[in-house]
Amino acid sequence: MSTNKRLIAVGAICNTSIYRVDHVPSLPAKLLATAMTQVVDGMALSAAYAFVKLGGSAKIWARVGDDELAASMRHSLAVEGLDTNGLHTVPGTLTSQATVIVDQRGDRLVVPFHDPRVDKSAGWLPVDELAQADFVHCDTRWVEGAEAALKAARARHVPCMIDGDVAPLEVLQRLIPLATHAVFSDAGLLIYSGCSDVTAALIKVGSTHGGHVGASCGAKGYFWFENGQVRHVKAPVIKVVDTLSAGDVFHGAFALALLEGCDIENAARFACVAASLKCTRFGGRLGCPTRAEVDSLVATSY
Repeated sequence: MSTNKRLIAVGAICNTSIYRVDHVPSLPAKLLATAMTQVVDGMALSAAYAFVKLGGSAKIWARVGDDELAASMRHSLAVEGLDTNGLHTVPGTLTSQATVIVDQRGDRLVVPFHDPRVDKSAGWLPVDELAQADFVHCDTRWVEGAEAALKAARARHVPCMIDGDVAPLEVLQRLIPLATHAVFSDAGLLIYSGCSDVTAALIKVGSTHGGHVGASCGAKGYFWFENGQVRHVKAPVIKVVDTLSAGDVFHGAFALALLEGCDIENAARFACVAASLKCTRFGGRLGCPTRAEVDSLVATSY
């Protein structure tokens, strides 16, 4: 399905090498990878990639270094159909890089490097472009950028989503109230709420937030607060290969489905299927399924 819906994604990006191994041994150790790939990575970026692959269009607002790696990343993202005109070069800095090790259960170890000299300010963001956006999605890895984008989106009545993943409590407290859609990971929700279970946390946060509040809980599916109660959509049962970027794919798919007119329940079903299918494939966000694959599994899973 093709759509003209447009997303702006705001967050941190890096060049990531992903290695698949059978298991991660105790240190010190040396082992051979059974597969590897390289990808331009990032939470909001991965959501934007899913948004595009499933039928929308997306632009990235993020910072890169002034090195050759940044030029290569721009090219790769453009080939994938993402608008890279919102990538901002920070003079005299290195582009972020990361190494990810994924074991046979799909669990992962992530080792990132971010140049501490990178300017965190968001004054360069082209917020006037929000007039042409249908949705804004932010992660918590670049706090200043997310805060500026969410405030600008709200001022222009553009729906905006925050990825409430694991982050310092003060960061979540700074960003969550600004979003019309607060879509947490289960762990991020528990940090923000101070509760010990997802149901109690959703009731506590959802009762005061004023917008949509939900939690993507991996194999357990999606839970959200609506009309005074917690609702749930299950995730399809799949064989897990790689969980890297699954939550990000959920966010991108969820945003697109909402823009296409789905209610929360059907948007959650669509997003759960997209995220689940991603988990069956190695390669982080590159494992995002096609629209036809998602539509087919939605039709047979619910």
